[in-house]
This record gives sequence, structure tokens and C-alpha cells, in this order.
Amino acid sequence: MQMKLRYSICRFAWVPFWFTLLALMLLPHVALAQGSEIETLRHQAEQGNAAAQFVLGFMYEDGRGVPQNPATAVRWYRAAAEQGNADAQFNLGVMYANGRGVPQNHATAARWFRAAAERGDAAAQWDLGSRYAHGLGVRQNDAAAVRWFRAAAEQGLAGAQQSLGFMYANGRGVPQNHAAAVRWYRAAAEQGDAGAQHNLGFMYENGHGVPQNHATAVRWYRAAAEQGHAGAQSNLGFMYENGHGVPQNHATAVRWYRAAAEQGFDVAQFNLGLMYANGRGVPQNHATAARWYRAAAEQGDAGAQFNLGLMYANGRGVPQNHATAVRWYRAAAVQGDVGAQHNLGLLFSLGQGVPRNLVSAHMWVNLAAAKGGVRSAEIRDRIAGQMTPVQIAQAQRRASACLTSNYRNC
Repeated sequence: MQMKLRYSICRFAWVPFWFTLLALMLLPHVALAQGSEIETLRHQAEQGNAAAQFVLGFMYEDGRGVPQNPATAVRWYRAAAEQGNADAQFNLGVMYANGRGVPQNHATAARWFRAAAERGDAAAQWDLGSRYAHGLGVRQNDAAAVRWFRAAAEQGLAGAQQSLGFMYANGRGVPQNHAAAVRWYRAAAEQGDAGAQHNLGFMYENGHGVPQNHATAVRWYRAAAEQGHAGAQSNLGFMYENGHGVPQNHATAVRWYRAAAEQGFDVAQFNLGLMYANGRGVPQNHATAARWYRAAAEQGDAGAQFNLGLMYANGRGVPQNHATAVRWYRAAAVQGDVGAQHNLGLLFSLGQGVPRNLVSAHMWVNLAAAKGGVRSAEIRDRIAGQMTPVQIAQAQRRASACLTSNYRNC
């Protein structure tokens, strides 16, 4: 479950009396707009009409009836924003956030979002909450994030409802409360928000805030997956693979894993690699398994890094190459993967893919043994039988330094 900062699209606002008719004439049907109509709009804007300034900014940003010019759009948005036009304040914030027509400046973006948010603009409230949650342009403050998310959520904005649910689910800015998280996720999910549907499925799958119910989890995962949500596609694949809430069906699991994997979702890439490696739902194909493991491994997935190392060590799906196996084992080992630590120690002890080094071998196998690996403890003791007391002490110091540095000094 991950919340990401998102910006709402720029909007076209309500404008007063006869001006509404002119705006509707100009914007949706640019081909019919006459120069005199645009000049009338420009005259109104130059006379200080904030609604006209906003519409003119929108036209320049979007290239409707005038040449597209983000810098000119910013000028007109600013003119309206400084008069308190909330829509212009929001759109000006978006321009600063994205560096369109002005140098990117998140602090200034936050200032304009705040101006619109304080006038009750729900989208601005949501964006401002996201900025506080991520410390983007403002000092990170989860309590402030919750306050702005709530303001937007209570206006019915689905994205804000999802974000508020996330804060409750993770205890950020509020005491952790899974039932409250479910309530806000549901409010957004019922509006069709894919992220909320995915998160609500997760809550049902794991029994957080609601009784565990795999069938209901599947229903919400499917709703999000059919909208292209990669996390939901991956989770739906898992449910089919394991027969949770649906009849077990490996071919359907593969289909959903592939949908997510092709979007770059590393968990699905790893799982799809496993399906090919084991011939579950697809014909067994080690080369294809290695390809999907690599895709996930390059994104830092430790399990995929270990499996890819194993394939290189054994020449399955790829040419045997112990040096490449060492590289992938090491990548997983420094993330704490016990199997990778064990195998890396073995390769150091044998001098395969790396110069033989009993100190390094002892260190890595010892790290694996410390996590309860009985086989690792046996190998460590066997390696120690070939070492001097000085070498053993050196290996133990290195293992300690590796652990205390969270694997940065290994």
C-alpha cells in the first residue's frame, strides 16, 4: 500500500452572468471563436476581471483559440490568483509544481495550493495534504497532511479519501485505526478509485479493520485490476495462484501477473518468473523465467536477485557464469537475504566466480547462520576448520561491522 503525490488536472471554473456564455463559446469550440470574442475576453481580463483572467490563462495553457504559451498562462493565472480566485490559485500551483511557464518551485506551489485550500478548494486541499505527507515544498508534517486530507475527503474527493484511509491504516498523523481506514477506503472505492479499491481488497484479504474475507478481497482487487492498477493485478494473480477467494487457476494467475509485470511491477515480475520456472499455468521455460527475474532484480527485488544468481550458478535459462551469480547473490545478500548470504559464502569458500577467500566465506555464512540457518552453521564450522584463529576473529569482526551498519560495510 503506497501513497504517491498526485496532481489533479487543471480545471475550467464557473464564471459569472453573461461571461459564462462567452467562455463556453470560446473553450469547447475553439474553431468557431472569433478574434473579436477573444479580444472582448482579453479586455475584461485587462480591466481586472478575475474570472476572465482565469479563463484567459486556461486558454494560453491549453492553446485554445490562442497560441499555446505556458508563461502567458502563468501571468494570467497569477493576476486572478492574487485577487483570490481559487481555481487560478490551484492552477498556478500546478504550474509551479510541474515547472510549466515558470521554473519549478515546490515551495511556491505549496503556497498557492494553500491559498486555494483555505478557500475550500478540495483538490488543493488534497494536494496540500500530499505535500505535507511527503515534505514536498513544506516541512513534512503528517498531522497537517491528515487535516488537509480530511477537509477534502469530507467534500467527497475520492483521492483524498484514499489518502486519509492510508494515514489511518499506517498510523501516520493519527493513531492507527484499521476500521477508520476501511471506512475511508470504501468511500473512495465506491466512487471507482482504483487505488482505494486495491487497498480495500488488501484490508479484506488480511482481516484489517474488517473480518477476513478472501472473496470480498478478490472482488475489490478485480475492480481495481480491470482499471489497470498493477498492484491489484499482482494481488489478484496471487489469489488465483493460491485459490484464495476463487477457485485455484494457474493460467488466470499468470494472466494477471503478466498484466502487472508488463507495467514494471516488480512483485508480479518475480512471481511470473516463478510460474515459468516451475511450469505453473505456462509451459516451463527457464529462459523466460530468467528474463522476468532480471526485470525484478534490476529494480532491487532481493528474491529475484537470489533466484537469478541461482540460475547463473547452475546455468539454467542462462549460460553458467559464477561471477554473475556472485554479483546477484551479493545484491540480495546486502538486503539481508539468508539464502543469498549462504550461497555467496559457499562461492567464496570454493573460489567460484570470485577469488577464494575464507574470511569472506566465513563472514557471509556466519551472517546466514545468525538468522537460524542450521545448514549455514554447519558450513561455517567446516570453513572455520580451515582457518587460523586470527582469520576467524577477522571474519567475526567483519560480520559484526556488516550487521551494525545494516549491510553497508560488508
